[in-house]
Amino acid sequence: MNPAELAAYLDSVRITGQVATARQDNLKHMHLFLEGNEHLGFGVELTREWTFDEVFDLMHQRVGTSPDRGHTEGQDTIDAGKCVAALDRFGDRFGESVRRGDRILFATGHPAGLLPVHAALARAAAAAGADVVQVPEGRRFGAGDIRQIFGVLVWHQHGGLMHTHFPDPMRLSLDTLADHGLAAPDLVVADHGWAGQAASSGLPTLGFADCNDPGLFVSEAQDQVEVAVPLDDNVCPGLYAPLVDYVLDRAGLAPA
Repeated sequence: MNPAELAAYLDSVRITGQVATARQDNLKHMHLFLEGNEHLGFGVELTREWTFDEVFDLMHQRVGTSPDRGHTEGQDTIDAGKCVAALDRFGDRFGESVRRGDRILFATGHPAGLLPVHAALARAAAAAGADVVQVPEGRRFGAGDIRQIFGVLVWHQHGGLMHTHFPDPMRLSLDTLADHGLAAPDLVVADHGWAGQAASSGLPTLGFADCNDPGLFVSEAQDQVEVAVPLDDNVCPGLYAPLVDYVLDRAGLAPA
């Protein structure tokens, strides 16, 4: 699938284009991020003060949200071209890391949507000789614990995999590696607080983020997260399959 075909596909399934995320949520989340809300901070360490207008403009530039300040309710957008361009950068960087045989850590705060995406990337990385980092399991967080499923870190609680924006699971996972005398990863592939915290910890990080998640795009603008890919992060997981194939092909990891 070429870039134009992928962009058209992404719009057709609403991974980009007229996405389900409400405009009012996007605007609210920008304010909450700047206020240091624990669910929207993503562990991003700000290197300077940001204004609402700066974050608003950044989200239009990097995600493709509407530039109309009078548009306060209804649908918002993610630009497919911006998504594909970010996927190109993601694939190039991911492929470099895999070819070096790097230690790569995968994690998701959106298991219902993105777990299969990360799992497919982890499987391809391992098959090509990279070292998918295994974190000793069982570290407690909240009323649950941190587990690794198909090579991907997730937060488990009460028999289910939890949606979380918290940075703490990544912080605890990195502490667990250190406590066991294991080296930090050479690259982190993640989303939400898992990605924001990894980047703030100084680790090379590639991330996925929705149009209501300004933290990772601010982190990218601060040269912390290396690539933040804009997309709807919670469509049915099978719909991401062409996106995964595209990234793997770009990375030079597509099946022969």
